[in-house]
This record gives sequence, C-alpha cells and structure tokens, in this order.
Amino acid sequence: MTGRRRRLGEWGETVAARYLACRGYEILARRWRCAAGEIDIVARREGMLIFVEVRTRSGSDPGMAAESVSGAKRTRLMALASAFVEAHHLPVETPWRIDVVAIAAASGGQTALIEHIPYAVEET
Repeated sequence: MTGRRRRLGEWGETVAARYLACRGYEILARRWRCAAGEIDIVARREGMLIFVEVRTRSGSDPGMAAESVSGAKRTRLMALASAFVEAHHLPVETPWRIDVVAIAAASGGQTALIEHIPYAVEET
C-alpha cells in the first residue's frame, strides 16, 4: 500500500470514528488486530457490538467505496468479529453486527460525503 493510500485510509477511519461517536456510538477500539487480520473500528451502541469496515475513496461518490467490500472480505470480517468476541471472553450470545462506513474524500482533505450502512455484512 502506498503512503498516500495509507494516509487516506487512516484519515477516513478518523472521520468515521468521529461520525459514529457524534451519533451515540462508543468507540471501543480502532485497528484491532489478530492473526486473521484487522477490524477498522469496534464500537458499542445500545448493548450491541458494531464492527465497522471503513472504505475511503477520493471523489464524491461513497457508493463505490461501499460496493468494494468483496465476498472474501465479507467472509474475513465475519471471522474477525467472531475472533474479537472470543479474544475478549464475551458470551457467545453477545449481539453484534458488521457495518460499513463509506467516505468520499474531496480535494483538500475535506469530507465530501459519508454513507453509513448498518448490517452491511450478514451471514449467508
């Protein structure tokens, strides 16, 4: 990953965390890692864990970012969510979901648009 792309991704995660916090989500972790990979944001709201995949793209259309979550990425996110629950010794019945926050970045480091998609990744 290039330095420019990494900076854009980190910026997008910061924007997403602020966006969620302003809407009542408690941010529990950012960039949580395990052997299976990384979860961008782990949050809690109304007793539910929310695992958030942040997709940031340059331009004014966040839809392209949201659609970029492939089948393989969806499978990995499901595994990562389960790994988080297990690693933190949470009850198996702990309610959780996976959301996507898609961010379109305008030139000059401005946020063009944010699209929050609750339950974006579900078991098939």
